[in-house]
Amino acid sequence: MSTIASISTAPGIGGIGIVRMSGKKTFEILSKIFLPKNGVSVEDIKGYTIKYGHIIENNNIIDEVLVSYFKSPKSYTAEDMCEINSHGGNVIVKKILEICLKNGAELAEPGEFTKRAFLNGRIDLIQAESVIEIINAKSQKEAKTGIEQLEGMLSTRLKEIKKNILDTLVNIEVSIDYPEYDIEEVEESETLKMLDNVENKLRKLESSFDNGKIIKNGIKTAIIGKPNAGKSSLLNAILNENRAIVTEYEGTTRDTIEEIVNINGIPINLIDTAGIRDTNDYIEKIGINKSKEKAQDADLIIAIFDISKDLEKEDQEVLEIIKNKKSIILLNKVDLEAKISENDKRLTTACKNIIKVSALNKMGLDELENKITELFDLNEINLNDDIIITNIRHKNLISQAISNAEGARNALNQKMPLDIVTIFIKNIIGCIDEITGQSVSEDIINEIFSRFCLGK
Repeated sequence: MSTIASISTAPGIGGIGIVRMSGKKTFEILSKIFLPKNGVSVEDIKGYTIKYGHIIENNNIIDEVLVSYFKSPKSYTAEDMCEINSHGGNVIVKKILEICLKNGAELAEPGEFTKRAFLNGRIDLIQAESVIEIINAKSQKEAKTGIEQLEGMLSTRLKEIKKNILDTLVNIEVSIDYPEYDIEEVEESETLKMLDNVENKLRKLESSFDNGKIIKNGIKTAIIGKPNAGKSSLLNAILNENRAIVTEYEGTTRDTIEEIVNINGIPINLIDTAGIRDTNDYIEKIGINKSKEKAQDADLIIAIFDISKDLEKEDQEVLEIIKNKKSIILLNKVDLEAKISENDKRLTTACKNIIKVSALNKMGLDELENKITELFDLNEINLNDDIIITNIRHKNLISQAISNAEGARNALNQKMPLDIVTIFIKNIIGCIDEITGQSVSEDIINEIFSRFCLGK
């Protein structure tokens, strides 16, 4: 493979910038562009060391740098590799990359360093995917699940399941190859036990995806209500900043405003929407339609009503929207005289979760947070207990494996030949191998790594 180079730090001004190189010619290229302070030959420098010196071009000093050395196979990519730590800033870092490319390196593709780590056998595909999960993590819990995958927890569990299957599969194939020993009934019994065990473990992994989806994607939460009910005030109160414009005029919010907060380590995607009402304003109508779309697509709807006003036609429309949806009703402006009650049947028929708040005075926000925690069992998501699946590709393949386990059991119960049963069992192994990357198409590999950033 060629020697690749890329900038690994985010663009912009910073304390340091890092240019990475990996491949057979790494140290050859480095010897042309890096002058260590003590004059030691690049080839004589040991791996896992850092040397101080200068990047040069045509005997001109480009920057004062520290270079980290990693020698094959003990590096991120399992190849000869270096990281040039320069001063931060776009100009210097881009110049150093340009010098690397001029001296024989090729520009790395997105995720190519991690892809090489996978192709060179240092990590499996689950661990490779966990890298992008960690980089994109929006909460501590999401980052922790990514670290656990990188450490190989899911890979180890799947290897255990695969070994269990292979131990039984060997005996089945012996039975098929040597029918004269008449051990088929014994093998059927052992196979059923194995399938029960494997399916239970796979179903446990599959069911963890419900929590994993929340950890990764958060809870999409639409805040809806008629104009001036207090939607934008609520968003500002939760964020503790003036994110949305608040005025006494109706129709101030005409588009959605989205922000993320964390509750118990879970990202809550708050969406402030345009007030729902009849209007002749074309632009406002677009915003109102978008509000309704966001509400239909949300995991949770927070419906706000002004407690100081009687329920009106627009309020009734809001109540219709939240019926049969996971929702919370907030009776806002409790510091004013109340004209509607939390026991009002029009409210309780649509939703049982009703909380009195004052968005202006930040009253009732703790109760709202507790209710969200209760509705989504956020306290039950304990990362210390077991493995949690956050990747939809993994979940889909685990579901396929479970279907094949069911198919194998049905084939046994219908007294089908064992060679038919083995087709289903081998399919389970195939699903596991596709998850770990032992058997996966090049298209899938390319698609996975295309989501990575440059330099990783």
